[in-house]
Amino acid sequence: MDIQIGLKGTAEKLITESDTALVIKSGTVDVLATPVLSALMEEAAVAALKNVLTEGMTTVGASISLQHKAPTLPGQTVRAEAVVDAVDGKTISFACKAFDEAGEIGTAEHVRVLVDERGFMAKAASRNKKD
Repeated sequence: MDIQIGLKGTAEKLITESDTALVIKSGTVDVLATPVLSALMEEAAVAALKNVLTEGMTTVGASISLQHKAPTLPGQTVRAEAVVDAVDGKTISFACKAFDEAGEIGTAEHVRVLVDERGFMAKAASRNKKD
């Protein structure tokens, strides 16, 4: 597995009413909700790594520091880009940007951690086991 600085992934989404702050309940206006923008940026980061991870390995989101700079109305398409800008062992950092049809709408620093998918899911199951 060779995760190189500069690897880039993208994700695109047509914004609908269900993606708005009003519907998501992260605000009271009918524009793209910040949590939806965050998820799109994470999707772009996952896409950046999809061809380099070995079988059984995946990444999980650890943090995201997002600046949502401009509103986007339903009906517009948003495109997110994520570029690997640091690798420290199992920790992978991304610089993310997002654009709608009028220009840049957000930036973020996002961190993902490389994990063994089976072991991670076993840990999740054991943490949530009901006695």
